[in-house]
Amino acid sequence: MGKSQKQSRRELVEKMQRDQARADKMRTRLIVAGCMLVGLAIIAYPAIKLIQDSRTRNQAISEIGVAASAASCDAPTNDAASGTQDHQPDGTKIPYAVSPPSSGPHYADWAPFSKKFYAGDRPPVERLVHNLEHGYTILWYNEATAKNKEQVELIEKLSKAKLPDSSMGKFIAAPFNAADGAAWPAGKNIAFSHWSGNAQGQTTAFGHRQFCGTVSGEALKQFMDKYPATDAQEPNGG
Repeated sequence: MGKSQKQSRRELVEKMQRDQARADKMRTRLIVAGCMLVGLAIIAYPAIKLIQDSRTRNQAISEIGVAASAASCDAPTNDAASGTQDHQPDGTKIPYAVSPPSSGPHYADWAPFSKKFYAGDRPPVERLVHNLEHGYTILWYNEATAKNKEQVELIEKLSKAKLPDSSMGKFIAAPFNAADGAAWPAGKNIAFSHWSGNAQGQTTAFGHRQFCGTVSGEALKQFMDKYPATDAQEPNGG
């Protein structure tokens, strides 16, 4: 009888060991499978992003966001322009007459011409104004929009999409914070700005701004066509 009990205990222990081994093997397989899925995701994400960016590059900006008629846009402004080649030392805080600025004194260095989208890495406003002098259109988005992931993704998509010929590729999208200037009109979260020269026969240079409630590639295209890159203080720069 004693022997039978010892045998039973041994068989029970052996069964428990087999069950544990099977459980360990299953857990190992699950861990390996999970690691493989994570690895595939890490590999696949850049590839998917490249494909998406490639498609976006062939997409006209007018196809992104809502229609201009649905974007709650105000009419463009005609701001008195000043500050041509008025270079101020880096670090100088320049108080601009309008918000966001459409002309004015600026830093001697401009933002890189190769970069079209900024989030938290935005250079000083005074540097971006120099880009305006060279014919750029800047899309500014306020802090409320910066917190809206969907809107920011649309803005970034605009920066990668096919810009109208009138822009000559001179476009930057950047955040505009409350500390950067006066508050915008109520309900307006997006602003375009451009610094016109005398290319269209006018005797006085103007800055132009247009405020919209939401992202509209069609409204942006209309603004760029109305104020092309060639109509600038220094159109040949950039």
